[in-house]
Amino acid sequence: MKLNYKKLLLTGFLSAAALSFNSCGDEWLDERPLGRPVGDEVPIGGFESLAFGLYASLRTEGGVSDFSYVWTHCIRADDNEKGSTTIDGAADGTVFNNFGYVATNGNILSDWNGHYKIIFDCNELINTAIASGDTSAGTLTNIAEAKAIRAFCYFELRRDFGEIPINLKTIDIPQDEIAPKSTIAQVDAQIIKDLTEAEAALPLQWTSAYLGRVTKGMANTLLAKLYLYQGNWSKALEHSELVINSGTYLLNSSYDAEFTKAGNNSKESIFEVQKTYDYPTKYSNNFYESQGVRGSGTWDLGWGFNVPSTGLVSAYETGDIRKNTTILTSGGPDIYNSPGLTLPSVPTVAQQYWNGKAYTLPAERIQYAQTKNHWENIKILRYADVVLIAAEAANELGQIGKATTYVNMIRGRANLGVTTASNQGTMRTAIKHERRIEFAMEFERFYDLVRWGDAITILSTQGYADRNKHFPIPQQAIDKAQGVLIQNPNY
Repeated sequence: MKLNYKKLLLTGFLSAAALSFNSCGDEWLDERPLGRPVGDEVPIGGFESLAFGLYASLRTEGGVSDFSYVWTHCIRADDNEKGSTTIDGAADGTVFNNFGYVATNGNILSDWNGHYKIIFDCNELINTAIASGDTSAGTLTNIAEAKAIRAFCYFELRRDFGEIPINLKTIDIPQDEIAPKSTIAQVDAQIIKDLTEAEAALPLQWTSAYLGRVTKGMANTLLAKLYLYQGNWSKALEHSELVINSGTYLLNSSYDAEFTKAGNNSKESIFEVQKTYDYPTKYSNNFYESQGVRGSGTWDLGWGFNVPSTGLVSAYETGDIRKNTTILTSGGPDIYNSPGLTLPSVPTVAQQYWNGKAYTLPAERIQYAQTKNHWENIKILRYADVVLIAAEAANELGQIGKATTYVNMIRGRANLGVTTASNQGTMRTAIKHERRIEFAMEFERFYDLVRWGDAITILSTQGYADRNKHFPIPQQAIDKAQGVLIQNPNY
């Protein structure tokens, strides 16, 4: 009988996960993602357990949404500093803050392995479901979910590594994992294929029992984002406006609330990694814990990594309410624009500035008897991103009026006046500013600088060179491939 190597891996993973903090109890794979109480019921497919496992892996796989993800997706930008103490994580600070990439770095390896682990899980669901001959609506939806999640993982790897292997096999033996690199154009074509097919079978929304599962809006948002990276402005505008005109999403009226537990799965949510700290299902990871305020006693809120740079602090316009949400300042001003809610001064806490989007509200700390943030979902795709993708694409197509409308939607929520940009050049500058501020301390800044062609100028003082737009392929992966997988240029 043929040995299913992939299933052995999965069994081992589940056994380890059952013992970990991230998955207290052995029932986590069977736990339904929570749901939004709207829309028609989507039939349950024959591969629900495998589908639920994909969502669990988004939270538990190394390099996908944990501390490694902070290093690879956040700290490289000019607006982010390593944080913590000088000696804590000093070697990784050189790798990521100062672009000293090495192919043996553990966080880069976690990025690669974690995303491919989920891709292989997606392949197993897709291939097993197709081979079963089951064409029920629920099973077709499960296949679509796996294709959308696989496309997300390939998009992440494409941004981080450039040319990467496309592998659509079920992994039965270790050699099945080995594949040569494909061109970026080929990777993009696979992402587009997966998302287009997924979008056709996914619901617009899920019912209240299934919050957090992928939707048409997620597929169209990721398509719009990929087309933005390609400079395919008409397609980027088309897919972003499909999301905007669906009537499904809105900007959260409170920017503050978007980055608290109250903002989990709000109307601004398009795709989030689901977390909960409610007994008995404590499903979490160390993504926010690693970024919380580093202090002692009641101010021991985290490890203190990924903190705002002074450049970011000075980049805000006067009156922009996003500043006090995003940047916490030791000794004041008020956190989340809430009177009386302030941080103590240095040295009670370790440094001057902190990431407000990892902050835990006092009432939540009391509720969970826990100071570190384990209950806020990780907001991967927000409606604000869709609006600014539409603005950028419209502007590049010469549709200045439409771009102005979309930019003003973002500025209005930030309590700012309308944009003064009046032509394509000034609007381009305005959009770059809004993306910088809207997504500060999130995942967009480094990748935006690269695709705009601005990284070589803005990041050069940190040691950035053109090769640093992509990581080196992990040495472990190259060794395993035995000559099939070739290292990225100049590494």
